[in-house]
Amino acid sequence: QVQLVDTGGGLVQAGGSLRLSCAASGRTFSMYTMGWFRQAPGKEREFVATLSRSGSSTYYADSVKGRFTISRDNAKNTLYLQMNSLKPEDTAVYYCAANKGLISPLEAQYDYWGQGTQVTVSS
Repeated sequence: QVQLVDTGGGLVQAGGSLRLSCAASGRTFSMYTMGWFRQAPGKEREFVATLSRSGSSTYYADSVKGRFTISRDNAKNTLYLQMNSLKPEDTAVYYCAANKGLISPLEAQYDYWGQGTQVTVSS
């Protein structure tokens, strides 16, 4: 089992940047595929990005490709999401998640979730 804590959200102007972090408990972080999802007000939660256990394979939603970068530091048990060129439509609660299987954009494949961190992008 792994526990996840999301941090790094905040208020930023359009065009700005933020870096989200997800700290994982335990010594098994490197055994999990990790992902980021987000949920905007009044909308369903949606996939943002995922990466493999080693960090060598990544996959992004089209809406964030080229602007967001997912990465991990297995020595620090931490997942990151670097968000650049932010747009108002990126406003949402962002969640990290852990998956025992292969990288996947499907929410149902993820077993553990962080509590979420709010990102607000003003125009």
